Amino acid sequence: MNIESLQLYCLSKPGVTEEFPFGEQTMVYKVMGKIFALTSLDSMPLSINLKCDPEKAIQLREEYDGVLPGFHMNKKHWNTVIAEGSVKDALLKEWIDHSYDLVVQSLPRKIKEQMT
Repeated sequence: MNIESLQLYCLSKPGVTEEFPFGEQTMVYKVMGKIFALTSLDSMPLSINLKCDPEKAIQLREEYDGVLPGFHMNKKHWNTVIAEGSVKDALLKEWIDHSYDLVVQSLPRKIKEQMT
């Protein structure tokens, strides 16, 4: 996955915005104002921070060399995924979906209703 395909995939989801709250080089994806993915435009290879269920986060770190505790994030709830090719795009999209879904599930019902 490259930065353009990450951008298109994230922005295709309901309620998602792309922002730069941490400076010009950190692209942040939010659903209804809550972060679910972020990446540095400088990182080579591409690395993406994704929210993750704590138990699943540990499992993924043990199973994949390219999955690390979330850089500059709460390491219990976030993973950093290095998208250098060892993780297939389909699997990375599943993890993006998981991150998005976790954030959506935590939103108040009133805000979820605004998404449709």
